[in-house]
Amino acid sequence: MNTRTYDPVPPRRIAFLGLGVMGHPMAGHLARAGHHVTVYNRTPAKAEAWVRTYGGSFAATPAAAAQGAEFVFCCVGNDDDLRAVVLGDAGALAGMTSGAILVDHTTASAAVARELQAEGGKRGIAFIDAPVSGGQAGAVNGVLTVMCGGDAAAFDMMKPVALAFAKAVTLLGGTGSGQLAKMVNQICIAGLVQGLAEAVRFGQNAGLDMAQVLDVIGKGAAQSWQMDNRGKTMVEGKFDFGFAVDWMRKDLGLVLDEARRNGSRLPVTALVDQFYADVQAQGGNRWDTSSLIKRL
Repeated sequence: MNTRTYDPVPPRRIAFLGLGVMGHPMAGHLARAGHHVTVYNRTPAKAEAWVRTYGGSFAATPAAAAQGAEFVFCCVGNDDDLRAVVLGDAGALAGMTSGAILVDHTTASAAVARELQAEGGKRGIAFIDAPVSGGQAGAVNGVLTVMCGGDAAAFDMMKPVALAFAKAVTLLGGTGSGQLAKMVNQICIAGLVQGLAEAVRFGQNAGLDMAQVLDVIGKGAAQSWQMDNRGKTMVEGKFDFGFAVDWMRKDLGLVLDEARRNGSRLPVTALVDQFYADVQAQGGNRWDTSSLIKRL
């Protein structure tokens, strides 16, 4: 994990639940920033390995990890995984005390955010839905963008802590607003990556040096993060990094479910979701999302 400079923040007692490719470095930055971190992971060996690297401690259950924590951060796979680590006798809420703050960085539904906010409220525990953008590299480098929904006072307490692994932490509205903003983010990415894939393949078929072309048009109106960071690797056929197709399909499923609820028409997003299904059928489940070009 890359080192960075951390803003001075009073050390807090923190639990972090979920040590996947995102959660592992995020929790690591919290520890390196001087906080007292207890981790939980469904696979205990990963929690033990994290402690050997960063110090702190690990717990056998989310409830045990959350005992005495001022902040509990979660970063797991989906709605069901989130419920599994938060609810029930072994869930985080069972170990938290009134006044603590639960922060969820999972990309999940707005509905589950509202469900957990209601459950936490019964115990005097604030809930912030806080999905992130920036991918694995952003987590490793500590420069994620965090989109938040929830109570403003709880957000103000959480923000200085989260800046250990983020470059921007923004409150966008009430509970669920962070998840809805992340859906907007994924809609934008889906269309951009497909357009970039088509452009690169078109240029290759026309006999152009696409590395050179991308360098030129990247200085003009076509420039985007996707072009800067994924264009040349598309040209080189490299997809063994970044945000996996399986994760993108999960996210786009959330987007399309929400669109059906709020009456939005998303023809491009729905089409790109099916293009990602084609990539999965090619065996590209764990390829980076820029692998859309493979189906062309």
